[in-house]
Amino acid sequence: MSGDGQGVDPAFLAAYDAVLERWPVPVETVDLPSAYGTTRVNVCGPADGPPLVLLHGGGATAASWFANAAELAGGHRVHAVDRIGEAGRSVRGERPPRTVPDLLGWLDGVLDGLGITGAALCGHSYGAWIALTYGLHAPGRVRRLVLLDPTQCFGGFRPGYLARALPSLLRPTAARARAFLAWETGGAEADPAWLRLYGLAAEFPEARTVVGRRPRPEALRSFTAPALVLLAGRSRAHDAHRVASAAGRLLSHAETAVLPGLSHHAMPWHEAAEINRRITGFLEGTGTRRGQ
Repeated sequence: MSGDGQGVDPAFLAAYDAVLERWPVPVETVDLPSAYGTTRVNVCGPADGPPLVLLHGGGATAASWFANAAELAGGHRVHAVDRIGEAGRSVRGERPPRTVPDLLGWLDGVLDGLGITGAALCGHSYGAWIALTYGLHAPGRVRRLVLLDPTQCFGGFRPGYLARALPSLLRPTAARARAFLAWETGGAEADPAWLRLYGLAAEFPEARTVVGRRPRPEALRSFTAPALVLLAGRSRAHDAHRVASAAGRLLSHAETAVLPGLSHHAMPWHEAAEINRRITGFLEGTGTRRGQ
């Protein structure tokens, strides 16, 4: 359905706009047509800054980077993308992405439409899997890679996490989404406007994510771009320390760190100042050493 209201609850669109209005920097919206549909991109930062593409987690939207946009846009041209087929203001076409090659072709087209030949990619959770998978698909276009508590990249999900998530996956409702969020984050206080949007996103009509496999170890070992992998120490999705160890072992140019006060779904808005500090330091080449 369309991000402009074709079958989408007007309350969702209003909630999306309310969160986007919380971005503390001027935002330009860009709509990119393609065979897959029309992709909405929220753009901010200096026009001549190096490009940074943000890929949100599953169940979220491109508006969700409200706590990070100002810092990241200080030295970069930031492009926060709404994926076609998921909650957001992108518009599904007759052939939305259904397979991993579709998803990678769609992102190729987004970068082409933005005039980006090479960029830093930053993704959270499922968005991190997309960023990493795209880096393996088009290594010449990915200059740096930031992965925030990445799932299905270096390890699998905890069974208990999947069991707890199952009701929300089978019959998604705003109430179930918020209850699952509260469980995983340990009740971390969320921005009320974002929390409303998060709940309504669970009820977005016909939302579907493209599911793919974990990257092969040999493919990961061949990836040479600098990478920053930040793990949530209290993540219930997986064992953060094991994932950090695997990432450091498989990516030859990776900086890894486990942030003890964070849960999986609290990224990237909880303790955002620390997350932003680490990301900007890495993008500027002044990041910390592995494991710090």
